[in-house]
Amino acid sequence: MGGSSHPPLHPTGNAHSRTIAVMRIDPAGWPFIGGSLVLAVIAELLIGRGVAVIFLVLTALFLFFFRDPNRPITTDTDAVLAPADGRVMVAGVPPGVACPPGNWQQISIFLSPMDVHVNRLPISGRVTNVEYHPGRFLPAYRADAGDLNEYTQVTIDHDGQPIVVRQIVGVLARRIVCRVKEGASVQAGERFGVMKFGSRMDIFVPPSAALTVKVNDKVVGGVTVIARLAAREARPTPHD
Repeated sequence: MGGSSHPPLHPTGNAHSRTIAVMRIDPAGWPFIGGSLVLAVIAELLIGRGVAVIFLVLTALFLFFFRDPNRPITTDTDAVLAPADGRVMVAGVPPGVACPPGNWQQISIFLSPMDVHVNRLPISGRVTNVEYHPGRFLPAYRADAGDLNEYTQVTIDHDGQPIVVRQIVGVLARRIVCRVKEGASVQAGERFGVMKFGSRMDIFVPPSAALTVKVNDKVVGGVTVIARLAAREARPTPHD
């Protein structure tokens, strides 16, 4: 009748606009996740639920470790972005001896097992070199870990200025995954690798760059600006 009313086809909060956020997992994690799930099923069938639960907990830990959240990447041409989540250990003059040739400022970031371990490129440009250096597996927070530990080094040319980023293993991180290749054109914040499990990243920038972080600062990969490169007209010339 005339007094009847009909509910709207879509209630408040349009159903078509609703999305389900799904956490991305780095591909390097799936063998660990899948393996622990298979062991959980086998344990449930052949041993008992208690052991199966242990493997399910392990699966959850692997999911947490290899999580790869989307980030609102900072877009600033001359900004150097944090390549990973973690805590700043070094910000300034390089404390070690195993630096790339030349003069540099160094920023070191320690990644605890609780941090996101997916690595992101600190700046846009062209990859001019990718090198693997064998070494030891000292705790990544040690001052000499940057000199002695195994690492992979990526050099990026950004408008004539080189930026060097190192993936350094630790006592738990025994494998580095680096997916970027020499000659590739890359974008700041782009994913390029992961370290398993707990590690450190060293970033080397020219002396003319202005550092924007200090020791003990917490940084977020692809978001936090850790340095700003000098504009072309402000860069020192070879005669300076």
